[in-house]
Amino acid sequence: MKKTKTKEIALSSILTALTVVLGRLIMVPSPTGFLTLLDAGIYFTAFYLGSRQGAIVGALSGFLIDLFAGYPQWMIHSLIAHGAQGYFAGYTGSKRFLGLALGSVVMVAWYFLGSILLGQGLGAAIGGIAGNISQNFLGMLLGYLVFQGFKGLERWK
Repeated sequence: MKKTKTKEIALSSILTALTVVLGRLIMVPSPTGFLTLLDAGIYFTAFYLGSRQGAIVGALSGFLIDLFAGYPQWMIHSLIAHGAQGYFAGYTGSKRFLGLALGSVVMVAWYFLGSILLGQGLGAAIGGIAGNISQNFLGMLLGYLVFQGFKGLERWK
């Protein structure tokens, strides 16, 4: 099927909405906010559509979930952290492992920095690291499994 700008915008919008819903479906409180399945949607998008769309869906969904969840102070931090995460995760070929590592490090590091910038203190920032790492790797695993499922479905076309 021919790839058009309209199709790309529509697909990105749908994936952003689904990612926000996925992120709101399960929300586990943490010392610095909450942990979600948001990353699964970001990683799926990055694997399926690449860096550009991964960054767009990551940034928008991270921003929107904080808005809807009542954490507006985190919106800009989530936009940056998850946008970069989606961008790097979209690397392909021999750079895929590097992209996953960079996406993970940037997301966790930005939330660490965000905790400090928002005045939550070093203790809360350190306390948030384990949860953010867990959220990131669970999202990576789920996003990859869904991506593999979609690749399998495409073979049946």
